[in-house]
Amino acid sequence: MTAGKGGRRSVLEKTLAEILATVERSEEANRSAQGAGFLQGFDPRVKLLGLLLLIVAAASGNQFYPLCGLLAAGILLALLSRVRMRQMAGAWVGALLFSGAVALPAVFLTPGPALLHLPITGWPLTATGLRSAAFLTLRAETTVTLSVLLVFTTPSTHLLKALRSLRVPVTVVVLAGMTYRYIFVLLQTALEMIESRRSRIVGQMEAADRRRLLVSSAGVLLGRSFQLSNDVFLAMQSRGYRGEVYLLDEFSWRRRDWVGLAGFAVAGALALIEGR
Repeated sequence: MTAGKGGRRSVLEKTLAEILATVERSEEANRSAQGAGFLQGFDPRVKLLGLLLLIVAAASGNQFYPLCGLLAAGILLALLSRVRMRQMAGAWVGALLFSGAVALPAVFLTPGPALLHLPITGWPLTATGLRSAAFLTLRAETTVTLSVLLVFTTPSTHLLKALRSLRVPVTVVVLAGMTYRYIFVLLQTALEMIESRRSRIVGQMEAADRRRLLVSSAGVLLGRSFQLSNDVFLAMQSRGYRGEVYLLDEFSWRRRDWVGLAGFAVAGALALIEGR
């Protein structure tokens, strides 16, 4: 299928590129989690507990400097763990756009002293609203940084086993494991559908035909997704999966893990105290 006028890519080509980029990011995360960085050497339970504590401290903080300290600590841990900043940048941009869209009305609707008024509408931009929006955005960026850091330094199977080791209900672990596997099965199915469509299309399609093709493809993918969800679950059940994660790598507490857990606890406690 050729590109559109002016060298623009078709809808199928754009969708195919997005799917391939998603799979590539997942592979990068797996390679990073199995690397030789700082956090990769800790027990997964230590990383799960420690980073969760920092996330709670960031979400409940009401002071500017502790939040900045947690964000700086997350970036430092990412550098020490050899996580590429390009990998973190995508999460930062997404968190900024989402939190910015949520926080934007607060800039004008929160009561407080007005810093300036918009020229046409006359809406006041208040200092209190600007401060609230800045705190919301900073919290979002900090929590996303710490969450992505956990994903990029811990293999998915180790993370699931760490959840069960910490007595997380088996239903939660099953849902998490099924969702993770099902997403990639669905992406693979969509990739095969798009490639088969491209191999049967010659020349350039009209805009109306492209829209009909997109809608029909979405309908077929939705129907196959229901069938795949049942097939994936039955396949995992037939192989003995009941929510318990069994690995060749056994978890064991070492002196380094105790020191790391203590460091996370101290940092989280300080952030909670200073943040309030």
